[in-house]
Amino acid sequence: MVRRLSLWIGCLAFAVLPARAAVYYVTVAGLGGEPDYEQRFTGLVQDLDKTFKSSGPDGHAYALSGALATRDHLREIMATVAREAKPEDDFVLVLIGHGTFDGLEYKFNLAGPDVSGAELAQMCDGISSRRQLIVNTTSASGALIPVLQRAGRGVIAATKDGFEKNATVFARYWVEALHDPDADIDKNDTLSGLEAFEYAQRKTAEFYRSEKRIATEHAVFDDTGKNEAVRQASVENGEGRLLSSFVLLRMGAAQQAAKNPAKRALLAKKEDLERRIDTLKYQKAAMSPEEYKKRLTDALVELARVQEELDK
Repeated sequence: MVRRLSLWIGCLAFAVLPARAAVYYVTVAGLGGEPDYEQRFTGLVQDLDKTFKSSGPDGHAYALSGALATRDHLREIMATVAREAKPEDDFVLVLIGHGTFDGLEYKFNLAGPDVSGAELAQMCDGISSRRQLIVNTTSASGALIPVLQRAGRGVIAATKDGFEKNATVFARYWVEALHDPDADIDKNDTLSGLEAFEYAQRKTAEFYRSEKRIATEHAVFDDTGKNEAVRQASVENGEGRLLSSFVLLRMGAAQQAAKNPAKRALLAKKEDLERRIDTLKYQKAAMSPEEYKKRLTDALVELARVQEELDK
């Protein structure tokens, strides 16, 4: 009885969560150290910034690269987001560059003083968005996960810990995921944080195999706020639940609907239904087969109806 009551309360809390009103993107190209890395990091951030700015009317994108990518400028941008973002808005931070770890502290290399993991956590904590996604594609990035862990926040790292210190290729494939329709596994015209992670993780592994090199990076994520970082989603342990429902980017028909005032409410309802379906999959073990089937069927029927309206 207690388990069923907890499940009902969880479903009710989920159902009344407001739809995402806006999404704030901050992308940062860290210090390259040499021309090749400098160009690569700057190019990837410019690509992301252009993509995010064209994503729809609810997107607010900020980017830092080159000499402007300093700790002070990052603080200024994060303070701006903290002032503007509301609790129902989503927040995404993407770090591209080099990171270091001395066994105790992670630092993201910037022009001038580096920024520490503790400072990054403080900046992110100052933003009221209940749903946050931090993507750290740097070397040694795995060391940042324990510092950033919090309920409602997904953290992705290109390396499994702070001791994988070679330059990474994960960032290249993370950006590629935002352009490749194949990354949208469920073909719903939205790219989730989990879909982008799985795409970049797969492409990174393929890179090392094709180059016949020993992999020096192993991407991981945490989105429970309490567990160890993992390499794949698990319904049993709850890993992947937040990332699978986090709309990183709308594409195709969904992006066009977001730009159409007459269809925005329907799109928001569609995305809420998709989140509900994802949540049901994670709650399946806590309910009877009959209850699960009924809830899932009801949600799928309603989703089909909303999709039909969107397609008109």
